[in-house]
This record gives sequence, structure tokens and C-alpha cells, in this order.
Amino acid sequence: MTTVVTEKVPAPAESGPLLLTRRTMPGWIPWAIGAGAVGLGVLTKALKDNWALGAFYAGLFFIVAVTVASWRLEDGRRAKDRFATSLVSTAFVLAIVPLVSILGYTVMKGTEKLSPYFLSHSMRGVGPRDDTGGIYHAIIGTLEQVGLATLFAVPIGLLTAIYLVEYGRGRLAKTITFFVDVMTGVPSIVAGLFVYAFWIMMLGFEQAGFAGSLALLILMLPTVVRSAEEMLKLVPNELREASLALGVPKWRTVLKVVLPTALGGIITGVMLAIARVIGETAPLLLLVGASQSINSDPFNGWQSALPLYVFDQNHAGNKFSPDRAWAAALTLIVIVMVLNLAARLIARWKAPKAGR
Repeated sequence: MTTVVTEKVPAPAESGPLLLTRRTMPGWIPWAIGAGAVGLGVLTKALKDNWALGAFYAGLFFIVAVTVASWRLEDGRRAKDRFATSLVSTAFVLAIVPLVSILGYTVMKGTEKLSPYFLSHSMRGVGPRDDTGGIYHAIIGTLEQVGLATLFAVPIGLLTAIYLVEYGRGRLAKTITFFVDVMTGVPSIVAGLFVYAFWIMMLGFEQAGFAGSLALLILMLPTVVRSAEEMLKLVPNELREASLALGVPKWRTVLKVVLPTALGGIITGVMLAIARVIGETAPLLLLVGASQSINSDPFNGWQSALPLYVFDQNHAGNKFSPDRAWAAALTLIVIVMVLNLAARLIARWKAPKAGR
């Protein structure tokens, strides 16, 4: 007779109390509070005639109201999260509103004068009572000066970044890094004075567009070096090691593997450097002059530029000059936007595709 031993299985412990469902604030409440904050800002502007005070009261009301509502409807942890989120959002809005307002005002004022005639004529022979003239000579000067500066800054900056990331070790690399950091904080007028003292006073060259390009080169170089250096550091070391393991020389690995991988970020950094210098006025006042005629030769004679044109028209003192200045400023903004869009398209086109 077979005996079956049965083990008494203990009964499962009783479940604990059910967890309470966490309450969530309805999504429309922050939007309603935001609308109330905007209304408060507009009301403050109407009463005090001060946009800055209105924006401050609106931001403060939004942060406090959202935090209190979250504290009452949710819990303390979510209230703290709402406070941090509303603080960051308010800071972003307060930072972007002046930019949007300046851009909108420039577009509104600049479109009044902007026309094909304005873009295709210079200021040669235009008197203070003439509602004629344009910025063709300034556009040519800006494109040539910034183009020459870019032509020199990109190879020098890229080679410097490659040396610092791929080869630089020891005292020389530390010295180069130190000088790049110093050049990052150099004011534009100091770069202009340096070029003026060395290129014009010591070497005896005349004021011309190329002298302005040298100053822009000094201002562009640290931005190109730093941006390219950071992009090269983001390339995974596994790609370098795989290439070197196949017997590919170091220089060819950098040229064929590292640079194509970082190309998108490098192009973006170059465009940031161009945007950094394309609106500089102080060094151009010292080095370029202020020609009113078309000069396509950046190496001989005075030459104009869009920042110089805006500065000159802003101080011209006749009733037509402010409209010309606003139109030239709008043109400068459009040129920067087009260059950035082109850089994004080139970076997307040149970026390595997955699976290749």
C-alpha cells in the first residue's frame, strides 16, 4: 500500500489596503491660468504703461497659480514638479518675447522700403532729399568680406580642432587651447584695432574689404575651433579603432571616417561662426571705410557692408534714411536665415545614412 504525503500549503496572505488612485490636475487648468497671466500683463501695461512690469507680474502670477493649483488638486511632489516646469517655461517665454518682438518690428518696418530696386542699386549720387538708392554695394561687400574670412577660418580652425582631438598631447596642445579660450572673449573692436595697427599702420596697406575680413577671421576662428572640436569628440572611438584595426593609416581614418561622421555638426558650427561676425560693425568702421558706390574688389579701395550701411543711414539725419536702415537690417536677417537653412540642408544631405 502506497502512502501519499501531502504538504499543507499555507494560505496566501491577505492583500493590503488598495492604493489610492493618484489625482491629476486637468489639462485645461494651466492653459486657463496662462490666459489669465496674459490678461494680467496686458492690464498692467494699460495701467502702468510698462511692458516689463506687465511681463514680470504675468510670469509671477503664472508660476504661483500653477503651483498652488497643483498643491490643492494633486500632491506635494507634483506641485514641486509643476513649480520647476512653470519656472522654466516662464523664463523661456520671457526670453523669447523680446526676440520675437524685435524680429516682428524689423519685418514690419523693413518691408516698407524693401523692393527689387532697393536690392539692385547703390547709394552713388543719392542726395539727402532723394528717396532713391539701395544696398547692392553693401550686399556685395558683406558677401565678399564674410566669404574671405570663412575661406581662411574654416581650414585653419578645422585643422586646429583635428590636431587637438586626434594628435594633440602635451604642452603645445595646452597652449593652443589656452589661446583659443582667450580669443573667444576678445571684443570685436580689439580685433579691429589689432588689424589696423598691424596691417595698415605697420605694413602700410590701405583700408579695404580684405582688412575687414582679417578682423572677422580673428572673431570667427575660436568659434570654428571649439565647435569642430566638440563634434570630433562626439565621434565614437569604436569607429576609429575599427578603421585602425583594418590597417588604415591614422590620417586616412580621420579623413574618411571621423570627418564624415562629424560633418553635420561641423557645418552647423561654421554657420554659427558666420552668424557671429556677419553683423559686426566696429572693426569694419576702422578697416573698410564707408563707400557709397559699388566696389567688387575687396583688395583695393573702400568698400561698404550691410552693418556699415545700417550704421551710416541711422546717422544720416534725413527723413528717408531710417526706412533704408530698417530695410537693410531686414536683408541682413534674411541672409543669415538663408545661410542657416542651407547649412541644415547640407548637413542632412551629407550625414551618413544608417545601414551604409
